[in-house]
Amino acid sequence: MKTSCVRWATASILLVCLVSCGGEPSGLIEVTVPSGSTLAEVADTLVERGVIGARIPFKLYARIRGDDRRIKSGRYELREASRWRDVLVRLTRGQVMTIPMTVPEGFRLLQIAPRIAEVTGVTEDSVISVIYNPDLLARLGVPGPNAEGYLFPDTYRFAPGVSVGSVLEAMANRYRSTWSEARRAQLQELNMTEKELVTMASIIQAEARHINEMPRISSVYHNRLREGWLLQADPTVLYALGGPRYPLLYAAIDSVTDHPYNTYSQPGLPPGPICAPGDAALAAALNPAQEDFMYFVARPDGRHVFTRTLAEHNRAKLEAQQERDRIGSGKHPKPTP
Repeated sequence: MKTSCVRWATASILLVCLVSCGGEPSGLIEVTVPSGSTLAEVADTLVERGVIGARIPFKLYARIRGDDRRIKSGRYELREASRWRDVLVRLTRGQVMTIPMTVPEGFRLLQIAPRIAEVTGVTEDSVISVIYNPDLLARLGVPGPNAEGYLFPDTYRFAPGVSVGSVLEAMANRYRSTWSEARRAQLQELNMTEKELVTMASIIQAEARHINEMPRISSVYHNRLREGWLLQADPTVLYALGGPRYPLLYAAIDSVTDHPYNTYSQPGLPPGPICAPGDAALAAALNPAQEDFMYFVARPDGRHVFTRTLAEHNRAKLEAQQERDRIGSGKHPKPTP
């Protein structure tokens, strides 16, 4: 008799679960499960928020599934009148709400900081103070004087309430993941330090508007370094000026003559990266095209003309300027190969 009652009760619970465990899911509802919450507390919250309609049957259903002790804390986005199974799957797998954060390739720290502030809910000044904290940089293994260049550009997803430190750690770990053993071997072959390589990659990233030109741009800079020439990279001067990308005038270059990032006056690479290089730029810095170009100049379409001699370079500059003038006057530019 007792066994029959148990079977009847179990069958009743299962029937309720099949028939009454939610209707057609509708609007999204935000539900927070605090750490240490009991099944009863979770069920109460779900009923109050309109996610489920019956507390006791839900608890029994969760116990039958073995989910009563597997629910994870966090902030969830659930649908009103959800099926109980769907709710428990999300709660036991910890499928919490996440906030996306996208950092484009070539962003500087001062451009990344607002993105981090938005996802963490703190001020930009607070983010910047953490970014430049030497203790944090040491913990993250950043080889540079600051985190510039070592917060990898990508799309991330974070739980609400994430800390600035956790965001930076995720970005630094993503950067670290790009360094395979093969890349470490290439770095040794180039006889460069990691900081030098990332600095080179950041300049390539800032110069290139087309990924397929990155290896050739890389070759120019490697060639100039090998010959002991000044890099004369416009993006480094713009970094020294602290402004956005704009036509660089000689007066602006002269205004920061003694700045360590002015590669028109200072030999070698600048002290550190000038932006966050993406994977393609890192690959190009490690694998420069095997060419003997020493100069390049940008066309109006963002592509570059590569040359070997100063005379060729000056001619390419003149042609690029003439093309810009034609565009400015409304005339159609000559087609480029």
